[in-house]
Amino acid sequence: MKKIVFLILITTGILSQSFAQTINDAGLWCTFNVEKKLTQKFGILLTEEYRLKENFTRNNLFYTDLGLFYKPVDLIKVSLSYRSIEKFQLDESISFRHRITLDVLLKKKFQQFALSFRQRLQTEYRNVYSSELGSIPEWYTRSKLTLKYDLDKPITPYVAVELRFQINNPRSVEVNNLWHRARYIAGLDYKRNDTHTFGLYYLIQQEWNLSSPQNLYIVGLEYSLSF
Repeated sequence: MKKIVFLILITTGILSQSFAQTINDAGLWCTFNVEKKLTQKFGILLTEEYRLKENFTRNNLFYTDLGLFYKPVDLIKVSLSYRSIEKFQLDESISFRHRITLDVLLKKKFQQFALSFRQRLQTEYRNVYSSELGSIPEWYTRSKLTLKYDLDKPITPYVAVELRFQINNPRSVEVNNLWHRARYIAGLDYKRNDTHTFGLYYLIQQEWNLSSPQNLYIVGLEYSLSF
């Protein structure tokens, strides 16, 4: 029954796109990841990302993410992080945002396939000192499913899908308690060795149940350092 309800919600959301004017845009996301093990089960995470929007012509945002992770067993990874975001506005002013995320990641390998599921709970404060709603947090959940195929070579292809559910956002209350965004990703990871990994992906983001939904077409570049 839960699966049926879920499919109905997603289908309804996708169909509702046809009744709203959708904005299309293309961009570039460049990401630098660092993961440092402190013990066999604990470690620290650092991510920095820069994004371009409006067909690769304008600054979109820059963020720094710092967190801790814990792996009680090989199949489970729990992480808690803080993200500082600088979001560029139309007039080139910057909106400062602060986000806290809690992730639970489950992984399982089936022969040459690796399946992972990440459930994220995030809260975000926006323009705390310059907005009437700045002290009211936004709350979302994000569910991501990833399938990787091990070629027994340095290159690993993968596909992923992520859905975002809005629990509460004072700036768009019409979407509270609704699904409103999906991301579809296809990419390749090149693992040079146990320390260095390079990634290339293409991402399509679709929105619905919003007054001004967007379709984004993103080229992503990644570099990850693990030690």
